Amino acid sequence: MAVKNVVVAQSGGPSPVINSSLQGVIEACRAFPEHMGTLYAGWHGIEGVLKEELLDLSVQDADEIARLSCTPAAGAIGTCRYKLTPDQTQDFDRILDVFQAHDVGTFFYIGGNDSMDTANKVSKLAHERGYDLTVTGVPKTIDNDVGDVEFKLIDHTPGYGSAARYWAYITQNVNEENRGMAPSECVSVLQAMGRTSGFIPAASRLADPQREMPLQIYTAEGGHTLESLTDHVNDQLRRSGRCIVVVSEGFDVGALGEARDSFGHIEYGASQMAAAQIVANHLNAQGLSARGQATWQMPGVLQRCTSSFASKVDIEEAYGVGQKAVEVACECGTGYMATILREPGAVYKVRYDKVPLGAVANSVRHLPPSWLSADGLDVTDAFVAYARPLIGDGWPQIPIEKGLQRFARLQMHFSEKRCDVYVPARHVDSGAH
Repeated sequence: MAVKNVVVAQSGGPSPVINSSLQGVIEACRAFPEHMGTLYAGWHGIEGVLKEELLDLSVQDADEIARLSCTPAAGAIGTCRYKLTPDQTQDFDRILDVFQAHDVGTFFYIGGNDSMDTANKVSKLAHERGYDLTVTGVPKTIDNDVGDVEFKLIDHTPGYGSAARYWAYITQNVNEENRGMAPSECVSVLQAMGRTSGFIPAASRLADPQREMPLQIYTAEGGHTLESLTDHVNDQLRRSGRCIVVVSEGFDVGALGEARDSFGHIEYGASQMAAAQIVANHLNAQGLSARGQATWQMPGVLQRCTSSFASKVDIEEAYGVGQKAVEVACECGTGYMATILREPGAVYKVRYDKVPLGAVANSVRHLPPSWLSADGLDVTDAFVAYARPLIGDGWPQIPIEKGLQRFARLQMHFSEKRCDVYVPARHVDSGAH
């Protein structure tokens, strides 16, 4: 394997630990100088590659790179929601043109199921064109919906452990609020991310594994409606006088005035209504069997961009799978995603491996039916046993300067452009330039 340059990029919604994977890739590439040349980042994901906006990571200060592990979200190198479809042949041609112009031999793509599909397409196209390009995926999504329900392709995705920790702690704190305010605000409705998979709302159970809170969890897989939710909440109010409702953003409440991204996914934070808002309004309109009213909250992007809730386990594993991706690229060639697999046994332990990109591209994993309670209002102890190790113990180490968090700040040194100006196909269609 000759020395060629490298591009790493991110796609989709970020996570509290996405930059830890980026750091793992960067530092592992530096450990393979016989294979990896100059390392670039696609500025704002694949859009940066299309626009030939390649941030030079090889000239960055080592101290700033080291801070990536405690820097949340995707501000360091940017991300995007740009979908590459088979008919966008000019975009695929452009990607290979930019890579060839900058002597790129390895491409790392950090993202979820749609991103792995993009990586798979680029890998196959390069092979068809006879271009020597190694494409390796690095998993990321707080939704934990990449892979299979047998958990043989990947046990969990980096980002999920931190989102789960966020919901465990938020639920604990909301329970204290609800206890105190129950005479006037007897129902607290919270909306968790997760379009079609209920792993994130399910994590609220980690706040109360002994099931002492009046907590009801409405996952996308639970099969409930507004009417059944109302009945169950009122039953809970008659028992305890208060109720905490955690509802998936994908819970069916009818039309939300949906806004959608380029992948066709609903962007709930940009839609006209929130599921939690509709639930609370419905409960209040129907009447509650206890004094007070229902209130609602939607943490939104806070659950994926708040570093203070990050799981130390998640940070370490995100870094480890980033490193593994470089090892896979160097030793196994193109067409793989680095993965995290859980070792059997009572003590939590993982190993890093690889799976074909095609096996995880566009995959959608749901909560296994055995992890849902019979009434669809809760998750089982099996889920708690699965998720509890992922949130870890203790707090992450976050540098503080002048009372504020100190995040990584990379210098905006871009490679000199060598190709003609190009407008991505979807930007032409939308009129955005």
